[in-house]
Amino acid sequence: MNMQQAAIRADAILDDVVAGIEPGVQWVHGPTTTGACDVTRRRAVVTVVSPGRRGSFLGVIDRAWRESGYRIKSVNNDSEAPAIFAQTKDGFGVSLIVGGEGQVFFEVDSPCVEESEVADPTSEPTAPVDAGTEDIPRPTIRSPFWSAGAP
Repeated sequence: MNMQQAAIRADAILDDVVAGIEPGVQWVHGPTTTGACDVTRRRAVVTVVSPGRRGSFLGVIDRAWRESGYRIKSVNNDSEAPAIFAQTKDGFGVSLIVGGEGQVFFEVDSPCVEESEVADPTSEPTAPVDAGTEDIPRPTIRSPFWSAGAP
């Protein structure tokens, strides 16, 4: 497998993750990075996930990953920065991290693969993207379910 193939696999993992969230959330691509022999793809959720719903959100992801045969490596239940770190059967690292302002980030890291060029992701983000900036937008899209109780 080369870096482009690993990026495609990472995108498929991310596609499955966001498609499995019910009710759905809106997301944008994060930066793609490459190392000496690995590639990382990222997605940022721009739907507001209220503090009261974060535990449910993490539970949805934890169950989905376990059902997919992922090995859960660690779970951080810290109320300020909850996270789940897992690994797929084929060695891809998968994580969910809740960052500043409660923004949810997904990241997939490939195992070491052959060096190659890596194209941009082909999946269309579900949230509007400002073409004039490379910044990831903060979570501003409200969901009747995920944003419940959030100001």
